[in-house]
Amino acid sequence: MTQLKELPLTALQFYATAPYPCSYLPQKTARSQVATPSHLIHADLYGELVNAGFRRSGLYTYRPYCDECKACIATRILVSNFQANRSQKRSWKKHAGLDINVLNLGYQEEHYQLYKHYQNERHSGSQMDQDDQDQYMQFLLQSRVNSRIVEFRDGPNDPLPGKLRMVSMIDILNQGISSVYTFFDTNNPSASYGTFSILWQIQQSLGLGLPYLYLGYYIKESEKMSYKANFQPMEGLVDGHWQAIIAP
Repeated sequence: MTQLKELPLTALQFYATAPYPCSYLPQKTARSQVATPSHLIHADLYGELVNAGFRRSGLYTYRPYCDECKACIATRILVSNFQANRSQKRSWKKHAGLDINVLNLGYQEEHYQLYKHYQNERHSGSQMDQDDQDQYMQFLLQSRVNSRIVEFRDGPNDPLPGKLRMVSMIDILNQGISSVYTFFDTNNPSASYGTFSILWQIQQSLGLGLPYLYLGYYIKESEKMSYKANFQPMEGLVDGHWQAIIAP
């Protein structure tokens, strides 16, 4: 893992949290390393932290700091070399008719209701499926970097024109887009909204001339996190060095 003394982060302090139950691997205990104070973490500095394996949740900037586990690997896609596989090409074609709007951060009740639906369906029993409006806003609508909301709605040729299907939160950094969080309508089992969102973010990175799309943590042993290796070529931060992650 990158050493903090190698980074231009002298104004920050770092502390390790107390152990807590891991959200992704049963029976595992996790800890995080947190960067403070949050008000000093502007866009340029946050970009450096992302390159060192950090992520953010609202104003909280962290990376895994577990005592005996290194399962979480920070990932990024080199977008200029990305090659969609057959399934991803089908997803792109299937959802190409969605209307896509890029918005500034701001609360919308419709977004929050979709978020609650998604958490209840995909993360039932977890702490997040109990998030109230304030927790939702702290998680996704607080930022000190260049952040955007991207909403995906049914297009004019769909059965329900204008219906909200998916929302993605992204950060636009100097070296790439960081995918913060995506939630979507789970009522259509044949849809592949999450895949389409990542493909759209790859296209946006290319259009902005940015080399990378950061996808957060890859965990090979977690079904919820292992899908990221399907987007190739992918790099992971292992022992302080970005190196190729090959799909299983």
